[in-house]
Amino acid sequence: LAHATFIISSDGAHPDTWTAFFGAFPSRTITKGKPYLLPSGRLSSRPGKLNLWALESRAAVQSDRLEPHLRYLIERLSLPREGLLERIEQAGARMRFFCYWDNEKGDRVPYVSDATRQLIESVGAVIEIDEYR
Repeated sequence: LAHATFIISSDGAHPDTWTAFFGAFPSRTITKGKPYLLPSGRLSSRPGKLNLWALESRAAVQSDRLEPHLRYLIERLSLPREGLLERIEQAGARMRFFCYWDNEKGDRVPYVSDATRQLIESVGAVIEIDEYR
């Protein structure tokens, strides 16, 4: 019912830049100008419009709450990390934690603690919650 994905996207910085920086293999990448793998496993019919590096929590965290998914990503990426904000600015990149939130019954509230929210904001990222009803 919940999971999160850390995403860095930019026009300039190749996805391998972030793999080397974080020392972690991504769940997904897109290289601008090249076909990429869709979530279905098929190859896209169009080239990527931007460079994208993404790390997902879905396979590693078994929880219906967002907080454990976000904490997993924060720990896996060792955030906050020295030099990250400068690299993001140099690359003209954007960082976000994209959260999937299943709320079919309409009775769930996506809670993120103040400490987690502040840490994410301190590294220059945003939290986006995509709620499905």
